[in-house]
Amino acid sequence: MTYEAVVPPSTEEKTTPELLPSRARFAPDQPVAVEVRTDTAPDVATVWHLGECIREVPVTTPGDVVLGALPPGGYGVEVVTGSRVLRTAVEVSSEPATSLRYGFVASYSPRRETDAVADNIRRLHLTGVQFYDWAYRHADLLGGGEDYRDALGQPIALGTVRNLVAVCHAAGAAAYGYAAVYAVGPDEWPGWEHLALLRPEGAPYGLGDFLFLLDPAAPSWLAHFIDDLQRAVDEVGFDGFHLDQYGYPKRAVRPDGATVDVAESFAAMIEQVREALPDARLVFNNVNDFPTWRTAHAPQDALYIEVWAPHLTLDHLAGVVRRARAEAEGKPVVIAAYQHVYDSAPAGPSDLATAYTMATLFSHGATHLLAGEADRILVDPYYVRNHRAAASTMALLKRWYDFLVEHVELLMPAELVDVTGSYASEYNDDCDVTYAVTPVTDTATPGGVWRRVVQAGDSLVVHLVNLTGQHDTLWDAPRETPAGTGTGSLRVRRTGPHLPQVRVADPDRSARLVDVPVRADGDHAVAELPAPHIWQLVLINPSPSAKATT
Repeated sequence: MTYEAVVPPSTEEKTTPELLPSRARFAPDQPVAVEVRTDTAPDVATVWHLGECIREVPVTTPGDVVLGALPPGGYGVEVVTGSRVLRTAVEVSSEPATSLRYGFVASYSPRRETDAVADNIRRLHLTGVQFYDWAYRHADLLGGGEDYRDALGQPIALGTVRNLVAVCHAAGAAAYGYAAVYAVGPDEWPGWEHLALLRPEGAPYGLGDFLFLLDPAAPSWLAHFIDDLQRAVDEVGFDGFHLDQYGYPKRAVRPDGATVDVAESFAAMIEQVREALPDARLVFNNVNDFPTWRTAHAPQDALYIEVWAPHLTLDHLAGVVRRARAEAEGKPVVIAAYQHVYDSAPAGPSDLATAYTMATLFSHGATHLLAGEADRILVDPYYVRNHRAAASTMALLKRWYDFLVEHVELLMPAELVDVTGSYASEYNDDCDVTYAVTPVTDTATPGGVWRRVVQAGDSLVVHLVNLTGQHDTLWDAPRETPAGTGTGSLRVRRTGPHLPQVRVADPDRSARLVDVPVRADGDHAVAELPAPHIWQLVLINPSPSAKATT
């Protein structure tokens, strides 16, 4: 049998074979269910957990299939239909805030269709959806009534916003309303200019002549801002808010002569919003890593970073994630890395760029804000200016988001520890991978395989990112199809007399973990690994009875 890289159905064609979870995330007491969409009679649904088949459920007709309750974790689900295997994944989690797979919506015209948005939330397992530019004005969120045009002229129907909130809830996702924390438009500015953040020559900082910036922690502004947020919860139904800023200024003077440390003002703002809205989910945008070191410790639900220059390479992305996870206090980390490459290059090279971005983020324990609406991806910080994804891009996203969810226990927990420097290389001689002619590197290096070793409970996870055929490691540039590395040789020190169990997975080649043969070599065990395509995940259990739990 072959695994199908199934292209999601368009709004015109609803019968393309596909397997979807009924929700983006399940609680432990919720029966897990999937929806089989096919014109071919299905046979059996199989549930896999880290390479182990744990359940088989007969399926006789297309439609909803109840798989029953499952313990917390990530699972792959396969349904056989003739010679085809349809795949999806499900996550069972007792805490909705332990992982944030973030998407977006940015269109709220009257009577817009929402079914395809619901499908995409389920398809990509999005646990949070940002409602970008839903409000009437930045400093007056609900001042436009039921139907209005936003500050840039886009038509908004609050009825549509509410419908999309309901769509998120039905699909198991939280709805985050966008709110800029210190931006005021020209019409509202006269009432707030006494709190302006001023340039050295005395003019207010702003975004062109479209918005002006003020001290986000000023008491009168915070009272107004928090009241607007509370009304949005009450009148629209949001679960929380995406709190945005623009990355500047870092320090500024107000008209009253007070010097504002903007990082401290952001932290104070988050604290006061949390105090006033204790049940709301809050995500603050640390633009270009500012000021992650401060807001990471504020009472919010995720650590979100929007990256720009000088964070241009895969190594830069990895460094941003490492710093964030070190400060995050267990919060999930989300990186907004907009793939502008789709505006200037065909889908094929651009899809490869996206795959390398995801490989870097996922393997380092972060998720990627990229996809949303029904079939759109972000290529611009103004989300309304998004990109309609090609079929190849949507198929890529489905494979890779399924892979992320199925292996979430090996990728996202805060307890995972990077042990590369302690285990790999000749001096340590505990765990490493070699290829006949392809170098293995500790950093993202063109022409090599980027190797990382992570401890997950009693097990080890080795990440192998294949950078052969690349002339640089920019994450937002067209990429070449990676060259073949040949098979790899994994050498790992044995613990006791037993041989370790070695399993390998790859989002493009082998969606679930499969065993590879292992042989003894003195104090070590050696396993032959298949050649990686872009990203290969290797799970090493010290003995067949060991579990990769954190």
